[in-house]
Amino acid sequence: MIRVVIVDDQSLVRAGFRMVLASQPDIEVVGEAGDGVEALRLLTGVRADVVVMDIRMPVMDGVEATRRLCGGERDGGTPRVLVLTTFDTDADAFAALQAGASGFLLKNVPPEDLLSAIRVVAGGEAVVAPRITRRLLDRFAGQLAPRPGDAGRLAQLTDREREVLLLVAQGMSNVEIAERLYVAETTVKTHVGRILTKLGLRDRVQAVVLAYEAGLVRPGQ
Repeated sequence: MIRVVIVDDQSLVRAGFRMVLASQPDIEVVGEAGDGVEALRLLTGVRADVVVMDIRMPVMDGVEATRRLCGGERDGGTPRVLVLTTFDTDADAFAALQAGASGFLLKNVPPEDLLSAIRVVAGGEAVVAPRITRRLLDRFAGQLAPRPGDAGRLAQLTDREREVLLLVAQGMSNVEIAERLYVAETTVKTHVGRILTKLGLRDRVQAVVLAYEAGLVRPGQ
């Protein structure tokens, strides 16, 4: 069962999402919130696997709530965040991904796409294609600043893992990386899994963000 919390400042939107999600046998809505502060308060006492988060809300927006949620340790683990917005802008997508979101969708997506995205995010994957992530980061890379400890985190990687991370950051799929390195796709999956574990990351999207922040890859590279 995938436990979901819905965060949106419009009660009708929350009701619509709840209706769609409640129709699924593998999804349970365990809470709702109308802003980021309310969401963080709710999540201190409710265990969730996925938070469906609006971006533009009063009191505290979804980007800041995502940053605080993904940056802290919580009992039962940190839920993954799927950001939904009515604003189709690169700036919103970039801010959400940098804050730690594992997915970014528009609110007008068909219900089946929303359900699929929730299941994908709950399973540990991202719903933003690596190439889209790279396009966003290429555009906004000037806003990125290295964080203390990034170099040390990358130092944990073997030469091969560092090479794989670079190719992931360049937008390559596992199949494409396997072809480039002349190895099996399963080998690439193993490397990616070890990279995420060593760096304490949730998914490939966050790996790409870290690669840019640490200077491993630069815009247009």
